[in-house]
Amino acid sequence: MSDARTAPDDIRRGPVTSSAPVRLLLVEDDEGDAILVREHLADAGLDVDLVWVRTLDEAIDRLHVDLVLLDLGLPDAMGIAALERLLAADAPAVVVLTGLSGTDIGLAAVAAGAQDYLVKGEVDGETLGRSVRYAIQRRRLEDTDRALYRSLVRAEEVNRLERALLPTPSVLDQRLEVRVGYRAGRDGVLGGDFYDVVERPDGSVLALVGDVCGHGPDEAALGATLRTAWRTLVLAEVPTVDLLGLLERVLISERARPEIFTTVSMLDVTPDRSSVDLYLAGHPVPLLLGEPSTLLPTHGRGRALGIPVPGGWAPVRLELAPSWRILLYTDGVLEATIGDGSDRLGKTGLLRIVDGAVAAQGDLVERVLHDVRELHGGDLVDDAAVVVLGWRA
Repeated sequence: MSDARTAPDDIRRGPVTSSAPVRLLLVEDDEGDAILVREHLADAGLDVDLVWVRTLDEAIDRLHVDLVLLDLGLPDAMGIAALERLLAADAPAVVVLTGLSGTDIGLAAVAAGAQDYLVKGEVDGETLGRSVRYAIQRRRLEDTDRALYRSLVRAEEVNRLERALLPTPSVLDQRLEVRVGYRAGRDGVLGGDFYDVVERPDGSVLALVGDVCGHGPDEAALGATLRTAWRTLVLAEVPTVDLLGLLERVLISERARPEIFTTVSMLDVTPDRSSVDLYLAGHPVPLLLGEPSTLLPTHGRGRALGIPVPGGWAPVRLELAPSWRILLYTDGVLEATIGDGSDRLGKTGLLRIVDGAVAAQGDLVERVLHDVRELHGGDLVDDAAVVVLGWRA
């Protein structure tokens, strides 16, 4: 981890060590001064790829360099305003080299963002070479610190979204098996997959798995909003049959574009655990685990939330055996490709993996996610969420 406070020690250890020439842009309208700068750089022993321009407008078009030597008296810009304009154009390290002397203007230049301030006539090769080396090194340290800060901010944002998207299930019944798992996609950024499991005061348990179309921070934020809204509605004891309709109203009011939709799979397990109501809103069908595992019925499938077509979400009542387990998942699992090929895992492949995980015992969710990733040959392209509910008589 970089720390700006260690920069002077790092700089004293020596000059920039890259074997490539230093790419240097000289912004100077006086030809004699430009020649003198070249001589100073040669005396310093710097390997320099030097580009010379006479105006600030020319300089702004050629900022793909390591450092800019800037005069503050140019035909199209004067004083600190010239420096500020150059920095606003996303210039790299800038060392001011000018005929304007005085402590105040030097301090103003450094305060505005220059790495150093040198006065013509007071500079020799050693001074200029040292300033160039140190300025580039300091700028690299600053860039590293900024990148680290951005990384930390991004990690904190991901953590906040993860807590909202992937909550701890709220279930008091110790006999009910509840397992959840999630894997972010290849870029490590949370997408729009979300889940939740909540037990109501009457003993019924509701489980939800959803997927906002798309992938990225906006979709993750919308997924977090929908997940929070769903739990709020459940805790408010809104009838299960009304939940998806109200969730769709939240989606429509919060989505950034009218084409954004969300698929959902939801279970409502009765207090005696003998049956379950299945709600499908354009989402992949859950699996009833067994020997072998099977897909749950699909005849009650409804449209995805946010799709402007007629139709609602009628529950399908399923009577369960004395012991049972149901697996819900998002389509990131199904869309995993097999090795380097283009064939997708699909429902048939997922059933094989699930049956293998059941036979192997252990943590079913972790085993399924691990085996899907292994078959894919690395991190999944899309994020994937898995929830298992189970009951043993």
